[in-house]
Amino acid sequence: MRIEPIAIADRPDDLVEDELSAGLYTAYASGHTDDAGPRLTAAQFRRDIYLNTPGARAEAWAMVEGGKVAGGYALSLSRLDNRHMAWVFPLVVRPEHRGRGLGGALFEHALDRVRAHGRTLLLTETPATGAGARFARAHGMTVALVEARRTLDLRKADWAALERLTPRVEGYSLERWIGPAGPELLPDLATLMGGMNDAPRDGGVEAADFSVERLRVREERIPAGGQTCYTTIARRDSDGAPAGYTRIVLDAARSDGWAGQGDTTVLREHRGRRLGLLLKLANLFWLREREPHVERVITWNATSNSPMLAINEAMGFELFDEWHEWRLTL
Repeated sequence: MRIEPIAIADRPDDLVEDELSAGLYTAYASGHTDDAGPRLTAAQFRRDIYLNTPGARAEAWAMVEGGKVAGGYALSLSRLDNRHMAWVFPLVVRPEHRGRGLGGALFEHALDRVRAHGRTLLLTETPATGAGARFARAHGMTVALVEARRTLDLRKADWAALERLTPRVEGYSLERWIGPAGPELLPDLATLMGGMNDAPRDGGVEAADFSVERLRVREERIPAGGQTCYTTIARRDSDGAPAGYTRIVLDAARSDGWAGQGDTTVLREHRGRRLGLLLKLANLFWLREREPHVERVITWNATSNSPMLAINEAMGFELFDEWHEWRLTL
């Protein structure tokens, strides 16, 4: 049994699926067969796990036995902010290899790598119940944040009621696009993403630095992961200032019926006008018009984020399951 490093790329078009990376994805997929939500495809897995970006350095390792990958893990190490932190996802062992202490060995290897990088805070997430949660607790991790996944079934949605729910917001106009944001939009997108720093987070996590370069790479990664997206922003009419943002992401192959509600934010000075509700509904109606095959939209929220939960519940999102974000101080 040995633990081997997996090659990491600096650009999406440099990503190559070799035997180790393919084996780690297979281990991940085999361990998540009971998740009824949308599946992370191999392309998305490669994009999320093996790509260095301006915001984070990637590092991945595979545990090999008999020439085959039995499990492994990946680390994300923040570069622009939170340089004391590391995120581990996934940490997996194939089901047929469990019960032999391999997960614990991988976790200790990951802790050694975190310490080698001078990091003092490790975060990860798992479903609130099950093997992942038991493993995290058994290895000294504590719950940092409780998150809920909610879904909106578009086949059963009351579209007339959603139309009536749509607010009229004077003094603002909506702008929208499909796919990655163009270069001319990146400065406004960076401004808008700063509003996400008001969302609930672990007390040891600093505000994120949403630079233009960081967002440029994030936008490039969307097609690299086999995805596309629908984005709507709000601008103040008097000066064109960006005020709010929402995005829905889906499989570019349009094959699984799922879409994911991404970040939604309204900058502080523009709040109190129901812009968040307007943005989410306008983007949803647009998605329905352009992508009639989409059956369900899934969203994540911290259970303490009462303003966003109120919007989602008003729109008809129903609880799907709960997850925990876990922390360990080294």
